[in-house]
Amino acid sequence: MFDHVGLRVRDLALSIRFFERVLEPLGHSLQAQGTDYAGFGTQGAAALWLHGHAPKAGQQAVGSHLAFTAPSREAVRRFHAAGLAAGGRDNGAPGPRPDYGDTYYAAFLVDPDGNNVEAVCMKP
Repeated sequence: MFDHVGLRVRDLALSIRFFERVLEPLGHSLQAQGTDYAGFGTQGAAALWLHGHAPKAGQQAVGSHLAFTAPSREAVRRFHAAGLAAGGRDNGAPGPRPDYGDTYYAAFLVDPDGNNVEAVCMKP
């Protein structure tokens, strides 16, 4: 659970397109946008903030791990498919993760900036 998360991204437009597609199956959408930022979440409640960041020579954006709650296992599958179609890289196909919990069902993607992005459903 988190109140909000901020990520530095190299290409804000590319990241907006990626997160629009992967978060739609989870019930989240673009809620706020400016020249160097974008906020995603539910209606009126942005919780994921992207900030345009042009690294200096030799500097890389720091990768993070984000886990989004999915309302169903089908939403996890749709998240993963949408992420691959949006240019994300597979980092773990949809499926049970019994080592994380008896009902833990998740999928993992690497976004355009190297962040590990997960959707998880705890419902059987």
